[in-house]
Amino acid sequence: MPELKHIFFDLDHTLWDFEANSREALTELYQSLKLSEKGLPDINTFIKAYTEENAKCWEAYRKGEMSKESLRSERFARAFRRFGTDDFRTAEAAGRLYIEISPLKTQLIPGTLNLLSYMASKNYRMHILTNGFEEVQHIKVKQSGIEPYFENLITSEDLGVKKPHPQAFLGALKRTGSQAAASAMIGDNLEVDVVGAREVGMLAAYFNPTAKPHTERVAIETRQLIELRKYF
Repeated sequence: MPELKHIFFDLDHTLWDFEANSREALTELYQSLKLSEKGLPDINTFIKAYTEENAKCWEAYRKGEMSKESLRSERFARAFRRFGTDDFRTAEAAGRLYIEISPLKTQLIPGTLNLLSYMASKNYRMHILTNGFEEVQHIKVKQSGIEPYFENLITSEDLGVKKPHPQAFLGALKRTGSQAAASAMIGDNLEVDVVGAREVGMLAAYFNPTAKPHTERVAIETRQLIELRKYF
């Protein structure tokens, strides 16, 4: 079996703390657009509704059922409609403002820097493979201070195909000059990151911080990033 040389990481929810950073951005957005004056409920109720609608929109985007442009405003429009507010102009403004604010947030999943430092000390070549949007993912990586650890940041938008499609992983392997048998994928989404990578012959590690139940047989599963050190 070839020696493991390349480590691919997902970004959102795996290294970059999407929940914490999104909450910060949504709070600023809520206040800036004065959403409480537009029929929206308290900030916590609004964030819960947005989070649920955002997840649905991203699932549709991954399946090719929603465009990038539609996703950005539609997730807010759907959240607004939950509370009887059909203000698409404000939803569009919220979509634009969120994309401006959120990538600048810098909270990382606990253990991120420790793990990346460890991986670097082992001379692994590290890359990011993400379904996130091209322009914002680069900002996140740079702002949060993890850019120096990675040789490549590869987005599905740039590849033209989204994880878990095999061509997303094969395209990333080709881009980095690596072989599946000598590469590992670490991510928080069982279907998108783990099963997808495993299907093309990569070692796949499932970061499952909330211990979501599942029936998949995975090679590596951990609730804390720091625990991955014992496998690599």
